[in-house]
Amino acid sequence: MTTKLTRRSKREKSKFKKYILGFIALLFVGIVAWGGMNYYSFQKALDKMNDSKDEQLKASAKEIDVEPFSVLLLGIDERANDNGRTDTMIVATVNPDLGTIKMLSIPRDSRVEIVGNNTVEKINHAYARGGVAMSIDTVENLLSIPIDYYVAVNMEGFLSVIDKVGGIEVMNDMDLAHGGYSFPQGEIKLSGEEALIFSRIRYEDPRGDFGRQMRQKLILEALLKEAKDPEIIFQLGDIMKVLGDNIRMNFTVSELKDFSSLYKKLNNEIDLMQFENGVGQTIGKYWYYILDEQEVSDISQELNTHLGNN
Repeated sequence: MTTKLTRRSKREKSKFKKYILGFIALLFVGIVAWGGMNYYSFQKALDKMNDSKDEQLKASAKEIDVEPFSVLLLGIDERANDNGRTDTMIVATVNPDLGTIKMLSIPRDSRVEIVGNNTVEKINHAYARGGVAMSIDTVENLLSIPIDYYVAVNMEGFLSVIDKVGGIEVMNDMDLAHGGYSFPQGEIKLSGEEALIFSRIRYEDPRGDFGRQMRQKLILEALLKEAKDPEIIFQLGDIMKVLGDNIRMNFTVSELKDFSSLYKKLNNEIDLMQFENGVGQTIGKYWYYILDEQEVSDISQELNTHLGNN
């Protein structure tokens, strides 16, 4: 259907990462539901992923199949000789009673207080300054919500999951083409590489950013559908290896098992939220995204309500 690109654009990757990252927590649901049938690879991967013994990162005690909870999803840009930075930060809130998920993407250049470092700088510097713990403290302070769990992902390695599940199918509502790829109207099957390009198209779509957001949501929902397909069991070994090599989290094994109950309550719709009213500003040598205070307050209220905190 398409021609191969000899070079994958770093910019294209970063655009897609925040949407692929949201799928990670949901993928655990399908994996746990079927994991007993491939126990060895399941347990081995969980042992590699789990950071729940670290007191600084110990999760809130939640019955996640019945209680609302929040997850901070971190896409890590690994760098040689330092801790790396968070290329992506997403806060997901899950309400089992309503069966709903809200997902907020935080711009990496947002100028905020880095809690524990006594500085005001880009939010993605929190990870470089103090790892996951400082990232959690900073996000909690920004949004005035508790962060119960975290999932940190080396995004470079994780993209191969799309191919491990055999690709995804989406309903494309118009003919599109970009970078040597063509996407005809109708139902199309996408590999990881094709999904990356499909998610980024903007100028070739008369709807601009709105059209791109629609396609990104299509991809996310298609991935969730794949995770709920019983046939995922046949890819579990490969999928678990990818996850074990590229994910760290503080969910316990017991909490992950509770996902099998939660799994049945979730619908396929994800409410994707984003900051839209901020402005770009150069301060000193650096460009920042200055968040709108009222918008931050409104989003904080919405997330707290979804968590049952109001």
